Amino acid sequence: MSPSKPKFLSKKDEHKIIAAIQQAEKNSSGEIRVHIEFEPSDNHMAKAVEVFQRLGMDKTQQRNGVLFHVSPKDHFFTIIGDTGIDEVTPADFWQEINALVLKHFKQENYVKGLCEGIKKTGKALKKHFPYQDDDVNELPDEISYS
Repeated sequence: MSPSKPKFLSKKDEHKIIAAIQQAEKNSSGEIRVHIEFEPSDNHMAKAVEVFQRLGMDKTQQRNGVLFHVSPKDHFFTIIGDTGIDEVTPADFWQEINALVLKHFKQENYVKGLCEGIKKTGKALKKHFPYQDDDVNELPDEISYS
């Protein structure tokens, strides 16, 4: 993280979140990313979609990428999934994960919220996109910032 960016997660926090991503992805072919956005926005969904595309999450083979987009300055959280996972999960799936994450965020338990949301996402990915012998990690697991 560059020195000009505000501090939101410690290195230890980042490692916990990355470990949750790796665990969730270990049992599926899905791809999960976490992005921390420090620039305020009037349209968080549009910003999340922009980041989703910039990170190449719409280019996975099975279109099963999921983005956790956190805007600490605006106190806003957005989760979006690509068309592959959207087609096989219930209509309220993203709202369930959003509520789970926000429950922890409201208590300032950001790492726990993200890890719990990632875990729940991983279960859905495992069910609908189980790990295959030829599976490759299509996207990096590290947290991105802007």
